[in-house]
Amino acid sequence: MPQTPRLKVGDKAPAFSLPDADGNTVKLSDYKGRKVIVYFYPAASTPGCTKQACDFRDNLSELNEAGLDVVGISPDKPAKLAKFRDEQGLTFPLLSDPDKKVLTAWGAFGEKTMYGKTVQGVIRSTFVVDENGKIAEAQYNVRATGHVAKLRRDLSV
Repeated sequence: MPQTPRLKVGDKAPAFSLPDADGNTVKLSDYKGRKVIVYFYPAASTPGCTKQACDFRDNLSELNEAGLDVVGISPDKPAKLAKFRDEQGLTFPLLSDPDKKVLTAWGAFGEKTMYGKTVQGVIRSTFVVDENGKIAEAQYNVRATGHVAKLRRDLSV
């Protein structure tokens, strides 16, 4: 399967409408007029994804004060996301994309190397969408650990 197209700074962010951990629909358009960090991660409750989510949780007040909301998206079902949210005390929306349509539209699903093998999967990625729905930052193959600190440096937050 070929690599999905990657988004670049200045591109229009692909629209989405996905269920959150409680089954409520969250749309990208809900954030119009605000900046939002949209991050894609492989699976709730795994070590790397837990570290990344907790990093966002621990930095959320500073990000919010800088005018940035945070949304996490994975292929997990809402029930798994609710368990993950509750276990980790996460206070930002986790969205469910089990058919991977949104992941693919954002270039966050495709071929990646894992333990020396090429596999199909979620490409850990983070985007900043500006107030007008344009991509202001596009980072692919990010590390789970230290990523939020790097993002804060990049955004001067």
